[in-house]
Amino acid sequence: MQSKHVKIMIAVVMSLAMMSMILAACARPGTTSASTSSGNAGSSSSSSSSSSSSGSSSGGATVHMNSTNFEQSSVTISKGSSLTLVDDAAVIHIIQNGSWENGNAKPATEPGAPKVNQQFSGNDTHSIGPFNTAGTFHLYCTVHPGMNLTVIVK
Repeated sequence: MQSKHVKIMIAVVMSLAMMSMILAACARPGTTSASTSSGNAGSSSSSSSSSSSSGSSSGGATVHMNSTNFEQSSVTISKGSSLTLVDDAAVIHIIQNGSWENGNAKPATEPGAPKVNQQFSGNDTHSIGPFNTAGTFHLYCTVHPGMNLTVIVK
């Protein structure tokens, strides 16, 4: 009778181990549970402030967007890296070169910046770049006034 209990315990432990491996294999690569916050007005994030974000496999960074804003106002990446933008809300964002200034959209592409015109449908991820020139570049969402991101390339 005791060997039957041991076999059942082994089966339970093996099942739990198998489910853990399946869950780990199904996790999205490049995602983290930590988030960064911005100094952007209108941001609903309550996490701690940071000027850069978690790295990606291309040596770039990941910046998350909520329903109306980037969750950080700037990010620093190395020359030749790409930037991964993650739309964490079921909201459309259209990200382009330029910025919002005093409530007015100012489309502009700085010399050396990659041309950006990326539409997000909500709850999706896109890569922008590579940024092959050192400098400071500005991105904004054409849909949400005040939604600006400064990309610093070193």
